Amino acid sequence: MPGTTTPADGRATPADGFAASAATAAPADATAAAADLTAAAAAAAAAWRHESAHVLATLVRITRDVDLADDLAQEAMLAALQQWPVEGIPANPAAWLVSVAKRRAVDQFRRSATHRRLVERLGETQPGVEHPDPTDQVDRVEDDVLRLVYLACHPVLPADARAALTLRLVCGLTTTEIARAYLVKDATIGQRITRAKRLLVEQGVPFELPDRAERAERLTDVMRVIYLIFNEGYTATSGDAWMRPDLCLEALRLARMLAAMEPTTAEVHGLVALLEIQASRTAARVGPDGEPVLLEDQDRARWDGLLIERGQAALGRAEALGQLAGPYVVQAAIAATHARARRAEDTDWTRIARLYNLLARTAPSPIVEVNRAVAHGRAYGPEAGLAVLVPLERDPVLAASHLLPSVRGDLLARAGRPVEAAAAFLDAAALTRNESERRLLRRRAAELG
Repeated sequence: MPGTTTPADGRATPADGFAASAATAAPADATAAAADLTAAAAAAAAAWRHESAHVLATLVRITRDVDLADDLAQEAMLAALQQWPVEGIPANPAAWLVSVAKRRAVDQFRRSATHRRLVERLGETQPGVEHPDPTDQVDRVEDDVLRLVYLACHPVLPADARAALTLRLVCGLTTTEIARAYLVKDATIGQRITRAKRLLVEQGVPFELPDRAERAERLTDVMRVIYLIFNEGYTATSGDAWMRPDLCLEALRLARMLAAMEPTTAEVHGLVALLEIQASRTAARVGPDGEPVLLEDQDRARWDGLLIERGQAALGRAEALGQLAGPYVVQAAIAATHARARRAEDTDWTRIARLYNLLARTAPSPIVEVNRAVAHGRAYGPEAGLAVLVPLERDPVLAASHLLPSVRGDLLARAGRPVEAAAAFLDAAALTRNESERRLLRRRAAELG
């Protein structure tokens, strides 16, 4: 669920509304009121976290207006925070949110003669305070979220706005969280999202899956944003939790659907393979106390064998097509190499280093170079990895990121330079916005100290 910050476009998030509405919904008994409000807030947060993409996608399909759908979804959240402490948490929170948002959409359409036909589509609804049926099912087609991704990747939008809009609509991230992920100011992201929504309305972009030619035009962007969704779930940009498994599962679902639509494109199968194998480690990436567990320390018996098999099968389909290996196919091959090692010490780091060299040529980026440094450090010794990092020291993309100092700290520790390594880990801890990761980095620094 979005945090308590207010997006740069000035629209309050659901969490903002909770503080304002708590007093009006409070029962007479203060202790019971606090418990009810806490339970309602937790239920609303869970519903938003797990279902916000589906709720928004359903509303966009109904209203054909991204900005209006976003407003309606947030109004429904505020209604939940007001009504659930009094009336109880509904059996189907997601359906409740959609039902309330639809009723409010009907009210708006009734006030606008130009939307008369949409009122007829939605059906007659009694006005007044919303009391939706808790057994109501969310009326969505299975590919609504994929339609939303294609909508956010429409070529009418600037390239830098597509990913930001997807993270806002599909992942439910606030503008602050997206700004941190892209290392830019909150206002910049807010402006991109606001302009993107306005452009979609002004250009009359339909909420439909595009035809084959248009899908091919947007395919690279669609794969990229699905990968972004997975990464936000795999290592959350901010907050207390190390992971958001719901986003990983949603990205994997979308990738599988995309592969069914584009069966002759190797990169799509490569993306599926990468996400399947990465997702196989989910249970092993978090310890009993909720703290992160690094790859080499994970209990590989907890890796999901079925997901690994599915990932390797998808990689086989990609390779069988005989197309030039793109970045997702190469990354899937790296993930598969890790998956084949029964123990961390059995990992074929030389092969992984070669694959990262190939990835650096096919899809060069500072992040790829940081990962290449890790691979070279394992394959050829820590000094070789540190040498890869040298050109990145002044890279503006990495200046405010914790990735560079955290990898440098690991390589320095392996090189027998504990004082420098501890300092690097503390630098990284100061830069990360994820509380679990911050604790991990500080712990590693303390162990060296």
